[in-house]
Amino acid sequence: MLEVRHFTQVFGKFKAVDDISFSVKKGEVFGLVGESGCGKTTTGRAIVGLQPVTEGKILFAGKPIRKKHPTTQIQMIFQDPMASLDGRMTVREIIAEGLRIKGIKDRKILDEKVYEMMALVGLSREQASRYPHEFSGGQRQRIGIARALIMEPKLLIADEPVSALDVSIQAQVINLLQDLKEKLGLTVLFIAHDLSVVKYFSDRIGVMYMGKLVELAESEELFQNPLHPYTKSLLSAVPIPDPRREKNRVRIPYEPACSDPAAAFREVTPGRWVMS
Repeated sequence: MLEVRHFTQVFGKFKAVDDISFSVKKGEVFGLVGESGCGKTTTGRAIVGLQPVTEGKILFAGKPIRKKHPTTQIQMIFQDPMASLDGRMTVREIIAEGLRIKGIKDRKILDEKVYEMMALVGLSREQASRYPHEFSGGQRQRIGIARALIMEPKLLIADEPVSALDVSIQAQVINLLQDLKEKLGLTVLFIAHDLSVVKYFSDRIGVMYMGKLVELAESEELFQNPLHPYTKSLLSAVPIPDPRREKNRVRIPYEPACSDPAAAFREVTPGRWVMS
């Protein structure tokens, strides 16, 4: 479904993403994790065509993605639901905007499709005439999901879609995405820094650090047997929902050594990659 080949993204003199490669299979959830500033969101924005690629190739269904002619078959859910919604537009206008740009003008067709998407994400049609500020954070994220789904995408990029929400609401949105993935047969690139969320939702996980991919593996394998020191450090920072165990949890600090010119992203076992 998606291939990222030796992707590098440079802003001025700053290299935000440094020569990463991975693929996303049809129907799977691929998690991309790492600390803030590691290049996760930059990668997602390049895949959806929001910024030009400095070096390398990004292929969707075998064809390169171009900024001037992005495909509507890739849609994105953004991190901050309030910032990504136009406060001057009603929910109906926000969700239908993509279809209008696509050339659909019939109000009846637009309304039917909007109501269908709202029901799909757990919103009522009576809420269609309201504005974003009248909704809670979780409801606003549902509006963003409906806006993406109305374009009938094959690949959905979820850029930290729950990080701005309360913990109780996070679970609701993740469960909604899981249900939609199964119901609509979606392929998902799930970008996050919360490893507990990624473990629950992802089939495979890629770990990024300072613009590079340092490890890639099946979700269960990564959690049971991390190979790269940075992955071990990330996993040691995941809170344990048991006060006594949490009190004695050992955190593993990560101290990156000087850059090794011979280090490369290698496949150590079938499907298991690590920077070494």
